[in-house]
Amino acid sequence: MQGCSSMWRRRLTPNVTVGLVFLMLSVVGLAQQLQVPNLPSGLPPALPSASLPANSPAASSTEDDRANTKNSGDGTSATGNSTGTLTAGQIGAIVQARPELIVDIKQVMADYLEQQGNPIQVDSITDDMLYRAIASDVGLRGAVTIWLRARGYVAESEFDRSDLDPSIPDDVAGNTGATSQGLPNSLTDGVAASSARIDSNRIPTSSSPDGVERRRNVSRPSGGRDASSATKPDRNDPNAVEVVHQTAPYNLQSLRELYTQVPEQTSKLKRFGSDMFLDRGLGTKQMTVDIPIGPDYILGVGDGLIVNLWGGVSQSFSRSVDREGKIVLPEAGTIVVAGLSLERAQALVQSALSGQFRDAKVAVTIARLRTIRVYVVGDVQRPGAYDISSLSTPLNALYAAGGPTSIGSLRVARHFRGKELVREVDLYDFLLRGVRPDTERIEDGDTILVSPAGRQVAIAGMVKRPAIYELKDEANLSDVLSDAGGVLISASLKNIMIERVGSDGHRTTLNLRLPEDSSSESSRKLMEEFAVQDGDRISIAPILPYSERVIYVEGHVVRPGRLPYRDDMKLTDVVRSYQDLLPEPADRGVIIRLMPPDLRAEAIDFNVPDVLAGNEQINLQPFDTIRIFGRYEADGPKAQVHGEVLHPGTYPLSRGMTVAQLVRMAGGFNRSALLDGADLASYEIRDGKQVLSRRDTVKIGAAVNEPGSSADVALKPGDVLTIHQISGWNDIGSSVTLDGEVTYPGPYGIQEGERLSSVLKRAGGFRVTAYPAGAVLVRNQVKELEDKSKNELIHQIETTSAGARLAPSLSAQDDAATLQLLIQQQKSVVERLRSQPAVGRLVIKINTDIASWEGTPADIELRRGDVLTIPKRPSFVLVSGQVYNASAITYVPGKNAGWYLKHAGGSTEGGNMKEVLVIRANGLVVGRRSGEWYEPSVLETKLQPGDVVVVPQKVFGGSAMLRNLFASAQVLSSVGFAAALALH
Repeated sequence: MQGCSSMWRRRLTPNVTVGLVFLMLSVVGLAQQLQVPNLPSGLPPALPSASLPANSPAASSTEDDRANTKNSGDGTSATGNSTGTLTAGQIGAIVQARPELIVDIKQVMADYLEQQGNPIQVDSITDDMLYRAIASDVGLRGAVTIWLRARGYVAESEFDRSDLDPSIPDDVAGNTGATSQGLPNSLTDGVAASSARIDSNRIPTSSSPDGVERRRNVSRPSGGRDASSATKPDRNDPNAVEVVHQTAPYNLQSLRELYTQVPEQTSKLKRFGSDMFLDRGLGTKQMTVDIPIGPDYILGVGDGLIVNLWGGVSQSFSRSVDREGKIVLPEAGTIVVAGLSLERAQALVQSALSGQFRDAKVAVTIARLRTIRVYVVGDVQRPGAYDISSLSTPLNALYAAGGPTSIGSLRVARHFRGKELVREVDLYDFLLRGVRPDTERIEDGDTILVSPAGRQVAIAGMVKRPAIYELKDEANLSDVLSDAGGVLISASLKNIMIERVGSDGHRTTLNLRLPEDSSSESSRKLMEEFAVQDGDRISIAPILPYSERVIYVEGHVVRPGRLPYRDDMKLTDVVRSYQDLLPEPADRGVIIRLMPPDLRAEAIDFNVPDVLAGNEQINLQPFDTIRIFGRYEADGPKAQVHGEVLHPGTYPLSRGMTVAQLVRMAGGFNRSALLDGADLASYEIRDGKQVLSRRDTVKIGAAVNEPGSSADVALKPGDVLTIHQISGWNDIGSSVTLDGEVTYPGPYGIQEGERLSSVLKRAGGFRVTAYPAGAVLVRNQVKELEDKSKNELIHQIETTSAGARLAPSLSAQDDAATLQLLIQQQKSVVERLRSQPAVGRLVIKINTDIASWEGTPADIELRRGDVLTIPKRPSFVLVSGQVYNASAITYVPGKNAGWYLKHAGGSTEGGNMKEVLVIRANGLVVGRRSGEWYEPSVLETKLQPGDVVVVPQKVFGGSAMLRNLFASAQVLSSVGFAAALALH
């Protein structure tokens, strides 16, 4: 028996009845809180109302970048993802390529934050705020992605390709092999000593302490490529110049460009030509032996020769030039060839052998080159003696010695042969003009002397080869610019700064300002007249990073963006017809003009239809921003339709829209729609001070189905159309289910108002084994109320404060132990309640004689979805709770609850005998306070088959409120146990 009862306790699920729900709420004082929850209605996928992106935090608990790559710090990732959302790095790359988009993306951010309940003024969004939000908010990235895709700024392939490799730094570090050690201080001051390494996951934007936003256009190396081979940005492009964007007061592209500063160019400069001698794995640049040798090659001791003889005799032999400069010829003896050219030596051999061999022809070639020793001294990396090929030039010798040091000259390398100066080698001839110093070959014992560097100037900014240059014959600015490859097309020749150390040892700054109207010839002449000095640092600033003759078009237009400005340009030159606008533009447009001389922003309104009709002519000025609004932007006119249509919701109100058109826009009527009349609620504003509402009845069926009907009234902004449902429509197809001990169980269709007795009769009545006193009627509406009541009870228990858990009568030493016990009880009760699903049992009281209760209050009206279960007659009474032997005891007629409790072993020490409950088979509860004072106690109650006796657990300590909550929770469990018992 004990095992059987244990099995029942595992299988029975807790439930609750409507009567007990209100009983518990009255105990804990919660009856006034019983409300029907406001559940969100399901919306069709084609609703016109705007909704949050599917990947926003409010719509999804998973984030795209965090689902594919680990979000570290700023939330960016390196790859597109399967959710169709661009990463922060991809959005940043698009914005860098099209800086004009940042104005519109700020508006997207403002709209997104407003949907999230955090309205913000778009003009207050800085670039830094935007980049940080894109990096951290997946929902915003989703909104920006939708905006970019809708306007064609991103292709589908963007979601399949890999983004920039996060393991490669964003900036390409400068070559640190050549430093500026030993150079004059005037050249190194103001030049950055190192380049900052930017985190690859960050947008290339930084914020200075004063809040100024900085944007750097950095060339990113593609994945898998070496940083040194990364493609550099076009320096002629103004966007490739580092600029500083100050925060503009309005979110306008014109102001954004005007609020741009060009800071001093602080790029690191290297010495020109220093990279030439860097060892990049190419060896020592020694001359190879398999190169062709010309006839002017001078023979010397150690050269190996091959003499080919043909004609009267064919012969080939090898000879080496001995220490005396001679070679031995057959039949002719020795001849001296050292110091002769290869051509002269061949003629001498031909002459010597012609006397010995008739018709002999001779060809002399070099088989082995001799090695010569030269000395490379002075300011070179590795001074000393070097054994190199006899074909080597001074350039080869410098390669072998590692090239000049940081203070060695690249303009003067002296080639000595003994005490005689053979020539001076200028490496700039080779570096700038490609002229190799090969006119004089090195001979054995020659010396190459590299002197210290001479005069040097640094040139930075908008030149083709910014570097530190050594001067030789250059005397003026034009010569230095020629060495630097000339100026870029984006250079501003009116802003040339020269930092110079004067003769008194003080640093001065000069500004070579060319006249505004100067021609190229006059500018060149002025630069030729400007003399440069040792230690000058020349900086050429870029031109302004924006166009000064441009207008901007934005808003509800087909082609937003920049347009070139021309003199006497009018608004109709930009907006010619409705084909230049998107569908349904608003009547109002605005021109935001920057008024001289301080370029303050002013708005000029215009009427779009009048401009298109030619009735209004407005002259444009540079930097004007033409903004066209859409009819449904901001506070656009809208109308609502509710009720029996396919897609109820809010719809934009187009011009002349009627109720019939609104119904068609909503997908038409449902079959349940009442076509006789619909409610139309509208409002009007009286005198601009008061809103008056009114309600009219519209014959909606005639309006929709009869074109041209007078019932098809025009709508006004804010109108609400409600289509009613045909009375009783929800009862169509209503059915109930009968299970258990009825003659014909199964589903039965019901008509409106049909009662329980009628359905039971149709089902053939009860079987002989039926026990109608234990019938269980489950109703969906009761289940919802039951579930809500259970959740409120759980909330009450969880939110009870620690102070309320202790009774005032407890001593201080018992507080800790009692509080711990109460916490454990609280967790146990809450877990038990959470695990018990609601059943929705409605208490009924019927018997086998249907005629005896037919037409009485017990004969309840059935509802759609009701399930009636008639159990078999049980032969036991169940005793559960805090008893020694919780079990089912065989039913004995006439015995009371006390008798059954005694046969179950009685109550344990933890049982609360004052609150013993008897739960009838039909779901009614008999408790200490459920009867009148003169009625017998609970233990004296006569029991029937299927009844349950419950001994609840004592609540140790705690306040009265907490004890009531725990008692209510135990009643819920007991009632659910009894309901499950009846169902099974």
